[in-house]
Amino acid sequence: MTTDTNHQITLAARPRGAPKSSDFRLIETAIPAPGDGEVVVRSIYLSLDPYMRGRMNEAKSYAAPVGIGEVMEGGVVGQVIASKNHRFSQGDIVFGYLGWQEYALSNGKGLRKLDASQAPVSTALGILGMPGMTAYTGLSNIGRPKEGETLVVAAASGAVGSTVGQIGKIRGCRVVGIAGGAEKCDLVVRELGFDACVDHHDNAFAQNLKQACPDGIDIYWENVGGEVFEAVLPLFNFFARMPVCGLIAHYNATSLPEGPNRVPLLMRSVLTNRLHIQGFIVWDYASQQAEFETAMSGWIKDGKVKYREDFVDGLENAPEAFIGLLEGRNFGKLVIKTSADPTI
Repeated sequence: MTTDTNHQITLAARPRGAPKSSDFRLIETAIPAPGDGEVVVRSIYLSLDPYMRGRMNEAKSYAAPVGIGEVMEGGVVGQVIASKNHRFSQGDIVFGYLGWQEYALSNGKGLRKLDASQAPVSTALGILGMPGMTAYTGLSNIGRPKEGETLVVAAASGAVGSTVGQIGKIRGCRVVGIAGGAEKCDLVVRELGFDACVDHHDNAFAQNLKQACPDGIDIYWENVGGEVFEAVLPLFNFFARMPVCGLIAHYNATSLPEGPNRVPLLMRSVLTNRLHIQGFIVWDYASQQAEFETAMSGWIKDGKVKYREDFVDGLENAPEAFIGLLEGRNFGKLVIKTSADPTI
């Protein structure tokens, strides 16, 4: 790619089922110039997250969909290269939802400065950003963990799930992860400190999960849905809590699943076990951001929370990396490196 042109990735078509590379388009535009009150930001790191799949659909959701021909949405860590906004100076490192592009024009709304001396700036997209805060607020407000309880975490090797499990350990829970593949399960236990991890690809998954949870399940962190949730449902204890963070098994669905109607089974469990099931979006708890940042920074410093970042070089590789994310190919926070990091 040349350095005198802005490259953007736009939504070319709404996917039917799993996204394809043809659903995205890489285009060239001029690097924007700032007007009064505006800044131009060069992207350094672009976050890829499962929620982006929902933004590709036209269906009603908690946020407006990306329009055909519009730049794909995403969180970005970047550097201000030109400013006519008194709040920002050339050279500032900032975070904002600036999209899948190398250069972005912003009026400063939603931009916040980052301090590279406190942590690697890429962590603003992961453990100290939206995924970390999702884990912290969802578990604290909905999961409400108590010492000695069993917490089960779906997608335990992902950016959110891996953090949920580690916070659960800090809170005194027995933590069981669910991940795809023996290698991921091994890393979840050995590297992240989970008590156990069950491979949902194993033919005996439901039986293995039951064995890993001999005292039942008090908290289930839902990231997946599908067959994973079906294995969890019979194991709920009385007054179990279920924060619903994601449903990645259903994001590419074009129709309802075949098979028996399990809604009556679910509702019976809700009634007899007095389950608390609540969906949430991280910004429901925006007022807790400072609390989260203080707690998480301390845990990282003390070695109580570990994190992984999975870097892919080049904006042009974002579509394939995103498709891989939905297929579970990555481990940890998936980040596209779009330009050199001046803080390193």
